Amino acid sequence: MLDTAPPEALTALHDTFGFPAFRGVQEHVVARVLEGRSTLTIMPTGAGKSLTYQLPAVMLRGTCVVVSPLIALMHDQLRSATANGIRAATLTSADTDRMATMDAFRAGELDLLYVAPERASQQHFRDLLSSAPVSLFAIDEAHCVSEWGHDFRPDYRLLRPLLDAFPDVPRLALTATADQHTRADILAQLGIADDGLIVAGFDRPNIRYAIRPRDSLQRQLKAILDENPGPGIIYAPTRAKVEQLAEALGASGRRVLPYHAGLDPAIRARNQAAFVASEDMVMVATVAFGMGIDKPDVRFVAHAGIPKSIEGYYQETGRAGRDGDPAVAVMLWGAEDFARARQRLAEVEDHRRASERQRLDALAGLVETAQCRRAILLRHFGEHPPETCGNCDNCLEPVGVTDATQLARKLLSAVYRTGQSFGLGHLEKVLTGQGDDRITQRGHDQLSVFGIVTAQEAPMLKSIARALQARGSLVPTEHGGLALGGNAREILKGEAAVEVVVAPPRERRRGKQRGATLNPVDDPLFQALRECRRELAHEQGVPPYVIFHDATLRDMAAARPGTLEEMGRTSGVGSRKLDAYGEAFLAVIRRH
Repeated sequence: MLDTAPPEALTALHDTFGFPAFRGVQEHVVARVLEGRSTLTIMPTGAGKSLTYQLPAVMLRGTCVVVSPLIALMHDQLRSATANGIRAATLTSADTDRMATMDAFRAGELDLLYVAPERASQQHFRDLLSSAPVSLFAIDEAHCVSEWGHDFRPDYRLLRPLLDAFPDVPRLALTATADQHTRADILAQLGIADDGLIVAGFDRPNIRYAIRPRDSLQRQLKAILDENPGPGIIYAPTRAKVEQLAEALGASGRRVLPYHAGLDPAIRARNQAAFVASEDMVMVATVAFGMGIDKPDVRFVAHAGIPKSIEGYYQETGRAGRDGDPAVAVMLWGAEDFARARQRLAEVEDHRRASERQRLDALAGLVETAQCRRAILLRHFGEHPPETCGNCDNCLEPVGVTDATQLARKLLSAVYRTGQSFGLGHLEKVLTGQGDDRITQRGHDQLSVFGIVTAQEAPMLKSIARALQARGSLVPTEHGGLALGGNAREILKGEAAVEVVVAPPRERRRGKQRGATLNPVDDPLFQALRECRRELAHEQGVPPYVIFHDATLRDMAAARPGTLEEMGRTSGVGSRKLDAYGEAFLAVIRRH
């Protein structure tokens, strides 16, 4: 039976956050924390993980210590907590008031104290915690503690002695991404009993997933920007690609900035601050960007290449639509992405190579499927979803699957007979019987595979080559050719079939695209409320969403409260925000 929070928790929920009720499993997690029981919670991004420790922090005696992996994330959460009237502080290398923070902790004046794992694992920090009551240890991004997690951080592995030094303080581990193997490892590493696991589910129904072959990257990305006017993130595989795409896409008029570890730290910080404060900016970044951003109104995430794994894809796309409004996640992939990823497997430690290969194969399955993308994602995390979701590209625009085994055998045979050293362009000419000097000089016009592909079959060769490379049946050579790999010999012998997805025509795809936003852009009151929010945010030096989310402004525009009491019943308006901003927004409503 699931736990129920006491009535005073609902009162504190409304007073602090302005919410009339808990969402999903929040109540069960909060109830366990208030009872002093340790818990590992798997909740999707945007489901309100931070509330499950912030609410107990204001209700319990002592300070909740939050271990978080990135300074930017800590400062972002600090800003939001403070806006809700929670007494919070960070203790990081970037803070100049560390002594004042430690004094405030010792004096019992903090509800929340955020620290990085590198500091939390030190003896001097343990000594500090011994000087005042600690109510809870919250370990955010807890997948970082596991070697099986997709984002392992060794310093997370050193937290156990700190936790064990305070045996009566409950532990709350939180993550959005952990498969069953990773969950078991987190429980063991942090000393949480198996019955302390709460899995909220992984579905993000407001995100529309789409995965397409990359054919003209800049054109495809430009189309995504045109369709989605709100803030967005584009993930590029290299720093050079980040710079190139930011410059090219920014030339079209939209504000587009780069972010990667090679930028000057001051420029990086400035670009990040601009993105967080913006309502329409696009950030082109490496995957280093995003975990430290608690920006709820990101309307799209686009991948200009494949992520490292399904776990990575889930986490990166999960940075879109954290406010619950519609959002879009688009991946543009190429065969060379998988070729490079399979080459990198050779550099992985022996004991991890098999699991990393499985992850890459699972990602290839997601990319190549004709089935519901969401169902593939959720099954990967151990769920049993419906066969269709109605909000991914394959559900909205069903694709066909064709048996391409015979054509794949012709292609693999040509690879073998030409010596496993030529690229697809040369192989296509051989297979379709197009003679040129290079082909005749090497005698490839005399091979049995010369001219065996018909004009009707030829357009499928690129799709088949891409599919075979994604699966590892074709692998790149050092000089850009193609060689047999994986199960190529089984395919050639007729022991394995090859099916490929046939996408709908581009014209039909483009015709069905629609923007991600549901904001009532034609409502002058909603726009006036947004302008008021923008001015207040500018005055206070905080992002607009820290004042109120768009959903709260939509509710205001619909309900048109006439008094502070009525406004206090709007979801997302807590007592602190009502006192700070209520009159300003009431004045806007009265004018309309």
